[in-house]
Amino acid sequence: MDAPDLNFEVSGTEAPTFAAQPQLLFKLHITNARPAISIHSVMLRSQIQIAAPRRRYSLQEKENLLDVFGEPPRWGETLRPLLWTHANVVAPQFSDEITIDLPVPCTYDFEVVSTRYFDALEDGEIPLTFLFSGTMFYVGTMGNLQVGQISWQKEAAYRLPVATWRAMIQHYYPNSAWLRLHKDVFEQLVRYKATQGLTTWDETLTRLLEATHKKAHL
Repeated sequence: MDAPDLNFEVSGTEAPTFAAQPQLLFKLHITNARPAISIHSVMLRSQIQIAAPRRRYSLQEKENLLDVFGEPPRWGETLRPLLWTHANVVAPQFSDEITIDLPVPCTYDFEVVSTRYFDALEDGEIPLTFLFSGTMFYVGTMGNLQVGQISWQKEAAYRLPVATWRAMIQHYYPNSAWLRLHKDVFEQLVRYKATQGLTTWDETLTRLLEATHKKAHL
């Protein structure tokens, strides 16, 4: 008896209002091309890539992406797909088709290239490619449980609205951004903040920027 042949489609996404961490839920539609074979469960893995060459960029977006792809004249060489993240999910029992949520945790760490890419975009859509792999458990002809692997050729394309990502980030990090520093640099900032009598990190960094700006114009 042949093994099940599963196909995948991402049909939508949403940002849950109440979650332990920032995340997006992608609506994953799974179709069994051999519905006579009952699926017991699927342990699904997905590598999600940003298909950066598949969209156009405004002049401002190109400027925002200088530290990701370099100068625009070189984009013919540097504009390449980026790895976003990996996500896992278990699909329950079904025969013909099923739609499940694929939860994808989202970081706002600007040390991560995907975060800088998402934040640089003004509007439009983010082209994504989902590459699937994993293990499926199904019922054999004798009623016994069989195990099969999902073909590495299985994938799905989806265009994530930039507005959806921004709304999710705004919900968890309203009007803010995160910057990770080495411990010794942070300790220097702490001392500067204390000696200057400043009360917030915004004031501290603004004071430093103003001082740098004044020196540059002397």
